[in-house]
Amino acid sequence: MSYVRGGVLAMGVLYDYFRAADDAAAVRLMEDLDGGPVAVGGDGAAVDAIDLKGIDPAVILGQLVSFVRGVDWEVNTIVSSLLWSRDEQEGPWLMSIDSATRDTLASVDGAQVRELSARWGRIEELAWGGPPADDEMLPVIEQIAALARRARDAGENLYCWCCL
Repeated sequence: MSYVRGGVLAMGVLYDYFRAADDAAAVRLMEDLDGGPVAVGGDGAAVDAIDLKGIDPAVILGQLVSFVRGVDWEVNTIVSSLLWSRDEQEGPWLMSIDSATRDTLASVDGAQVRELSARWGRIEELAWGGPPADDEMLPVIEQIAALARRARDAGENLYCWCCL
């Protein structure tokens, strides 16, 4: 697995984050999209989704959430549940993300983004080839925080689609 700057994978596991009204709507989306991906380019995208390539929910995103909360990272910092899979071994997979994580990410404001970017960019999973510039993770943090705010404000949940 190799990262390029900014924590974006050149190859490896893909992760799309999106919002939906509830678990049933998210699963229907998987069926409608024939298993994904969810974040697609172009003007025809009907789903509010972002492509975060190699940013997994449990470890990498979980560490960002722990920084925002001011707590030590633990494997269950983000509570997620497998909702759907085309093939348990091969994927793709759809996971729900708990509302506490959604609300934590939605709480990120402009005053803390630069510090979070610098700190998050230094985690082993993002900085194995050397830490990125302090502001390099800014766009990722801004995207996920904005998606979480839109989900919270609409009374919706966050989901993660994953594929090898």
